Amino acid sequence: MKKLVYILILVVTVLASCNDYETYGDKKEKERNAISKFISDSSIVVISEDQFIQQGQTTNVARNEYVKLDKTGVYMQIVRPGCGSMILDGQKTNLVCRFSEYNLLADSVQARNNTAYYASSPDIMYVSRSGSTYTAAFLSGVMYNAYSASVPAGWLVPLSYVKVGRPQSEDEECAKVKLIVPHTQGHAVASSNVVPYYYELILQKEK
Repeated sequence: MKKLVYILILVVTVLASCNDYETYGDKKEKERNAISKFISDSSIVVISEDQFIQQGQTTNVARNEYVKLDKTGVYMQIVRPGCGSMILDGQKTNLVCRFSEYNLLADSVQARNNTAYYASSPDIMYVSRSGSTYTAAFLSGVMYNAYSASVPAGWLVPLSYVKVGRPQSEDEECAKVKLIVPHTQGHAVASSNVVPYYYELILQKEK
């Protein structure tokens, strides 16, 4: 009798463990649901790449438009296109990055440096362009300390569309973008845990 009870307990424990186990497919479904919920809750209007191109590679901020980029799955809103010039083919430069990082699964801010506390110590990102390919590494800052030198691929997506100079007059502003980054385009923590992140990101060239 005791042996039968033990077997039954063992079976129930195994079944419970199986029910608790999340497959990669389960995690991706949770990610898709989190992104969809954020888009709905934020009243985001998603436009296609074709419409984005027809609009001169701009997003209508008044309508809260984000373009979904098919190749990466990243959703992007260009709040400000920036000043100066874009990074040219063959160019290497350091960029100053101000950002906030929001975990869409945890529904909370996970990291940021766009507060007064970090005013004198923004994140610095080294970027190199070869053709249409951008490579980058964090040299210092919050992202470097939290996730090492590796830059989320999603952070490089806006570089094809914004200028990263430094304001030379009162009517010039740094580039600002908003991004919804799926785990496949995120940092190592995002990738290994299948977590989507929302970013607000300001970029400009270092002095």
